[in-house]
Amino acid sequence: MTMQALVMAHAAFGHNHFFKNNYLFRQWTNAEGILDYLAFAKHYISACEERYGRDEVEGLLDAAHALMDQGVFRYRRPPKPSKERVLEKRRRRAAYEEEAYNELWRTLPAGVEPPATPPTPEDEDEFDGDMKLPEENLLYFLEKHSPTLKAWQREILRIVRNLAQYFYPQRQTKVMNEGCATFVHHAIMNILFDRGMIGEGQLLEFLHSHTSVVFQPDFADPRYNGINPYALGFAMMRDIRRIAEDPTEEDRDWFPELAGSGDWVAALKDAWANYRDESFIEQFLSPRLMREFRLFALFDKAEDAVYRVSAIHNEPGFRKVRSLLARQYDTGAADPNIQVVDANLKGDRTLFLEHRMHRGVPLHGATKELVVGHIERLWGHDVVLEEVAG
Repeated sequence: MTMQALVMAHAAFGHNHFFKNNYLFRQWTNAEGILDYLAFAKHYISACEERYGRDEVEGLLDAAHALMDQGVFRYRRPPKPSKERVLEKRRRRAAYEEEAYNELWRTLPAGVEPPATPPTPEDEDEFDGDMKLPEENLLYFLEKHSPTLKAWQREILRIVRNLAQYFYPQRQTKVMNEGCATFVHHAIMNILFDRGMIGEGQLLEFLHSHTSVVFQPDFADPRYNGINPYALGFAMMRDIRRIAEDPTEEDRDWFPELAGSGDWVAALKDAWANYRDESFIEQFLSPRLMREFRLFALFDKAEDAVYRVSAIHNEPGFRKVRSLLARQYDTGAADPNIQVVDANLKGDRTLFLEHRMHRGVPLHGATKELVVGHIERLWGHDVVLEEVAG
């Protein structure tokens, strides 16, 4: 029962609040429709396996999954079609269903149905010269413009792309999301104990689980695998409350509007709604917390024989450490910037991609060849990927 209460406090209150209010999830996700869409996706892919063969479908999914990180819109949504386009799309779908109907499907075992017929490509989506380039969303481009994909294959690409887009905000808010849920479950369980609704045994059982979740191994510990997002997120949420209620002079210098305000609930709700990991760390990581986590910066070059400490625990050092740590959570810096820049539509239909290198770092050679192979499978013709300075 203690763990059930803990999970409800963590997920049903903490995570749900964050999902509902954070601007990234409000902009990019539709919580009301995701379960129905997942059920459709499961049924559709299972039916495609029955109709076209498991190996064919899994090969397509492997190629699509290899491009999931480059299958999202980072800065814009595709434009919504007009009402007239939607009606025309439905008319063509009905015509396609009537044409594609086959009596042999009636002989299949119970529970096995043909895949739901996907919408046929709209005029603007067909393979022609009217393509808006450059395009950052590779799956979207391949879904709309590949000259070789069939309708059911385009629908599977659309499924993978929609799921990649749905989970994209989670990649940008791991520290905040888990920090919010951990802070909320810690507060709720302590309130239950203070009100006498759980006893000391249940509190100790909860604390045993909680401390395991927020444990941060030292750098030399064999269990160390980077900064624990639960530990950093929870510590920052608690630190915001401390700064609002009991600030030091250092806090007043670093956070003049928050320090001593007393309204830590409003501060946390504002942070949960309007920040992602990168901006949250850049804004709210305090010198006190950097000391507690013993953070410092190393300057490292491959040709150097030794490491050199470039930022220590003084004011310039704190600001540099905070900025460098925030940059580690910037998905824009972590994910390769690969865009479609051209396609030779009137010739051999070669597809041209461009990778703008971040800080001069090229793509890993072997991985690059494998992923280009997946793109060629989906495009159906040669693909050229060029590396250029960012």
